[in-house]
Order: sequence, then structure tokens, then C-alpha cells
Amino acid sequence: MTFPKIRTAAASTLAAAGLLITLAACSTPASTQSNPTATSSEAASSTSASAAADSGPCDGVKVIVDSGAIKQAAATKSVCVPVSEATTAAKVLEQADVKTEGTKQYPAELVCRVNGVPAADFDITHKGGTYREECATMPAAFAYWAIWVKPASGDWAYAQEGLATQQVKPGESLGLLYTVDGAPAAPTA
Repeated sequence: MTFPKIRTAAASTLAAAGLLITLAACSTPASTQSNPTATSSEAASSTSASAAADSGPCDGVKVIVDSGAIKQAAATKSVCVPVSEATTAAKVLEQADVKTEGTKQYPAELVCRVNGVPAADFDITHKGGTYREECATMPAAFAYWAIWVKPASGDWAYAQEGLATQQVKPGESLGLLYTVDGAPAAPTA
């Protein structure tokens, strides 16, 4: 691949990531709606990441995965990953046994599914009706996984890079939060 093509691909990727962050920031939070397609066992097995994350200190990187408004089973977890230096978010998630899937167009830059959530056949209820994530290009601006980073003492902020390049350090938290119609607006842990 030639340098101009690499530069063009990098610029396109950055522009797409910037668009996703901008769209997320401009979305208006909506009231949380229960998911009529979720079963009671899914709801019961989905543990609050906030409560689990508050269970104790973490000397490494605290990883918090919260399926937010859709509450599909197996997507919510909190774990402390032992790291002693700055490490990429992708490596930390791998050590936490969190499996992410990008889109066909952006396989390493974006997060489309986390531990299989949302499933390809899962109806996501939003203000405009229902939606199914195909993981082809950019996730919908109203329903997506967002990557968050929280310093040891500070507030959550959108990650400024993708999983392959975002660095997290011991004492920080790394969050993946699924947002529908702007809710939840940020991690609560």
C-alpha cells in the first residue's frame, strides 16, 4: 500500500471516529425504556456493572462492560486487569476475556458487538422504532457501543482513539457502554 493510500485511509478512519463522537455528543438523552423483547431470565442474569465495579479497588485497569438500555445477557461485567504500564485497550479487553467485533468497513477501529451483543437477530427498540445491527459500516448514531476512559481521579470521557491504539494505565478504568437514544449518557461506575 502506498503512503498516500495509507494517509487517506487513516484520515477516513479518523473522520469516521470523529463523526461518531460528534453524533453521540449531540444526541438528546431519552427516558430509559424497558426492552419488550428481553426475557425475565436475561434481565435477571444481567448484573449491574456499576455495583460490581464498586466492589473494591483495582491496582491495574478496571474494565466495565455495560449493555445499558438493551440489557442482553453476557454483556455486563466488571473486572480488574493486572497491568503495570500503559497498555492498549484491545489488549486489556483481551485479558479481561471481553470479545469485541468491529464492522466490516472498520474492523479494528469501531466496536459493533461486545461478547456477541447486540446479537444480529436482536431488535433494538429506539425512538424511531426497532433496529437490528448488521455491523456493516458505522453503527447507528442512535444505538452504539461507546468506548470510555476514566483517570484514577476524574470523570469518564469518550476515548479519543480506537481500541487498537487507545492506551490505558494502571489506576484508570476502561468502559464499554451501549447507548440507545442517548441513554445512558455516560458510565455510572
